[in-house]
Amino acid sequence: MSGHWQSQREGGNRFWLGVLVAAALRFGHGFMRRFLYLISLYYFLRRGSERRASRDYLTRLFGRRASFWRVFKHIHYFATTLLDRIYLLAHGERDFDIEVTGLEQLQHYIAQGRGVLLVGSHQGSFEVLRALAARCPEVPLRVLLDKQKTPAITELLESLAPDVGAAVIDVSQGGAAVTLAVAETCRSGGMVALLADRGRAHETLRRADFLGKPAPFPTGPWLLASTLQVPVILCFGLYRGGRRYALSFELFTERVDLPRESRHQALDHILDRYAQRLEYYARQEPYNWFNFYDFWQQDTVQNPMVAARAVREA
Repeated sequence: MSGHWQSQREGGNRFWLGVLVAAALRFGHGFMRRFLYLISLYYFLRRGSERRASRDYLTRLFGRRASFWRVFKHIHYFATTLLDRIYLLAHGERDFDIEVTGLEQLQHYIAQGRGVLLVGSHQGSFEVLRALAARCPEVPLRVLLDKQKTPAITELLESLAPDVGAAVIDVSQGGAAVTLAVAETCRSGGMVALLADRGRAHETLRRADFLGKPAPFPTGPWLLASTLQVPVILCFGLYRGGRRYALSFELFTERVDLPRESRHQALDHILDRYAQRLEYYARQEPYNWFNFYDFWQQDTVQNPMVAARAVREA
């Protein structure tokens, strides 16, 4: 099983991804959804490490060894959300039924002109959030993404909506530039969205219980939230089958406080709460969890640096 998500290669190349995007726009949603079963089967057969990671996750979730069908369904859900990203970027939400809950909490802070940190995970589709943001173009939305992880597909998808691509803050740049961009957006009353369930190789990680076993989570998002002192709202855009998505917002905290004398304990408490919400949504929609690698980092022998960081200061 692959030891860390950054070690995984990108699926496909620019040529075939370009063909897929062109075909999706030419032949439409219905045709491509049927064709997608073949693509899902191809990746199910070819990507052994992702297949094993899926089985491990689903086995933990359901409490028994995951069947061939469950693993295939998991991969197919992922493929479906990737296909839907094309249409969400090209056409917005017009082709989809998006049920939104908790939006009033977000609107409450936006109306006050306060910046907001939106924290999600690799569950469902983050693109649903960006499509919904088109309803409020006067409120800036910046998204933290690592463009270097999947450069081919990122380049192609952003070509469908250049304005959306321009709103991305590329975390692969690192350093003060990212923090300054986030702070400036919040000062202007905008929203900054990020995913907080994966740590990059250089980040400090701490463990929190997820599906019955401690898993490493990055501390960086919560240190950033502590610096910004803005409300933190969790957001999840879960795929519900067909063309249906459920986008939910829930207030996590008015602000993140990390007292110097009890910083580690405060971080552990925050990560425990965050992991509990991830588990809640994983049990609600099991096939929306798209971390296709050894999320629990069990293979500490092959990944000594990751393991060391995961328990640093524990």
